[in-house]
Amino acid sequence: MFFRKKITSGHRPFASILLAPILLVAVPAIALSFAVGEGGSRPPSTGLVEFDSGDFAGSGDCGWCHTGLTDSLGRDVSIDNHWRSTMMANAAKDPLWQAKVESEVLRNPSVQAVIEEKCATCHTPMARTQAVVDGEPVLLLGGGFFDPAHYLNPPAMDGISCTLCHQIQDIDLGQPESFSGNYRIDTTTTPPDRLIHGPFAQPFQNNMNMHTGFLPVEGVHVEDSGLCGTCHTLHTPTLDSSGNIVGEFPEQMTYPEWEHSAYATGMGLEQSCQDCHLPEADGEVVISNRPWWLDGRSPFGEHHLVGGNAFMIEMFKENILELGLTADTDHLDGTLVRTREQLESATANISLAHAEIRGGALRLVLKVNSQAGHKFPTGFPSRRAWIHLTVADRNGVTLFESGAPRGNGSIIHNAADDEPTAYEPHYDVIDSADQVQIYEAVMENTDGEITYTLLRAAEYAKDNRLLPEGFDKANAHDDIAVYGLAASDDSFNGGGDRITYLVPVQKIEKPFTVTARLLFQTVGYRFVEDLRGDTSSLIDFFEDLYDVADKAPEIVSSIEFTVPGPLQNRPPVPR
Repeated sequence: MFFRKKITSGHRPFASILLAPILLVAVPAIALSFAVGEGGSRPPSTGLVEFDSGDFAGSGDCGWCHTGLTDSLGRDVSIDNHWRSTMMANAAKDPLWQAKVESEVLRNPSVQAVIEEKCATCHTPMARTQAVVDGEPVLLLGGGFFDPAHYLNPPAMDGISCTLCHQIQDIDLGQPESFSGNYRIDTTTTPPDRLIHGPFAQPFQNNMNMHTGFLPVEGVHVEDSGLCGTCHTLHTPTLDSSGNIVGEFPEQMTYPEWEHSAYATGMGLEQSCQDCHLPEADGEVVISNRPWWLDGRSPFGEHHLVGGNAFMIEMFKENILELGLTADTDHLDGTLVRTREQLESATANISLAHAEIRGGALRLVLKVNSQAGHKFPTGFPSRRAWIHLTVADRNGVTLFESGAPRGNGSIIHNAADDEPTAYEPHYDVIDSADQVQIYEAVMENTDGEITYTLLRAAEYAKDNRLLPEGFDKANAHDDIAVYGLAASDDSFNGGGDRITYLVPVQKIEKPFTVTARLLFQTVGYRFVEDLRGDTSSLIDFFEDLYDVADKAPEIVSSIEFTVPGPLQNRPPVPR
């Protein structure tokens, strides 16, 4: 019989758990992995953290049994091998997030406790929940969860882990009461009666119950998008120039964006968050490697948990030891492949709607089609997508170029990258090379100034991120509305955008070669440059990693065609 190893330093005695009154603790979801387990006959590849904080167990405790899994095609679908290299697993070790936390505290020291509580709720959720239950302060910096000596450092660094997500209860999911990390964890029931929820009926209970103290039960709500919405709907406080909290700001609205789309409301496109981010394995999967006689279950959601953040996964891969990851290069390469497949096949595509030469100008109408179930880019407002278009003459000489990326992460002629108080507007027609179509969210403060400080954000000066199919911008709630010139652009609607380019080609010999690429960047240049205004160990560490990183944007979709040519006036196949 196996029992979880206790975190003893600073942890309440087991007897006090038995005597604890009934309490439902509201908390969020985002964290990661850290130490190596010890002893036993565990599979040699697991190497995840093992702990018992009283209310949570480490990913290593779960990894004993949920590794070595295969689908009907013989593919490895092990939960631990897919999860450990994701952003969710490494949410607390994410150096950009750590740097941004410290920057916000340096700029808003009077609300440090508010900042650390808000950020810990969804990035170190197990540690935050346990600290609340234990009556301890919720701290990240200084001697807080980031400190290896803190008794809750292992749960903090284990990220958005197994016993966090699978302990969330079916209470208010999809409702405002559960947003901003207010999901519910039952911290009153003690081992061996603590419930852990999964999608299958009548799970075999003995092994998990004996090894971890959790009792597996059917909980179909783990397949509910509302579970993801607890942290992927985030309001943050708004501070005025005097440091007073004067409201709140819709920092991340991925769940409400989905809820306002055809993916939630119908039109034959119904898909949950889990449908895309935990795709079904092929056929039945025996979900535990012990006992040996278990039957296969279906459908089994592979724990890919990827979005579009290839940049940070690449940074993880180049700094495994420095970041203390439990994933190796093979794990990270696998997540990179899955991330780029998601970007290229299930995010957006660009196509030609029309091309003609008239009055000495080449007129191109491009269509950008959204394939995502939420805005693209969604989530944290450091992300941006844009169109890089080039037109070359018959000799390959470039006549026109809009949106060329630089090696330092900036975009040529993007107003924001050249001037921190400016931003590039939304365009319906581009007729000059110094105009760039950038799909992004731009924040402004209570004084109407552009800001990159999250707690100064009061509203969006611009939000023209691509809308999902079925999204009606005319009746969208303010939290998910379109802002700036895109709001009045009739060619910008649910499902995508149509944009016209006018290129002077008078007296230039035909044919013309046109290349259009939809590019994506996790961390915009100006967002990083703004961080450089602060100095601290965590900020300096991220900047050191960023400065040597490959900052080439991800190619989401691209097309190439000639005008005049066989593709004129009809759309080519996106590639």
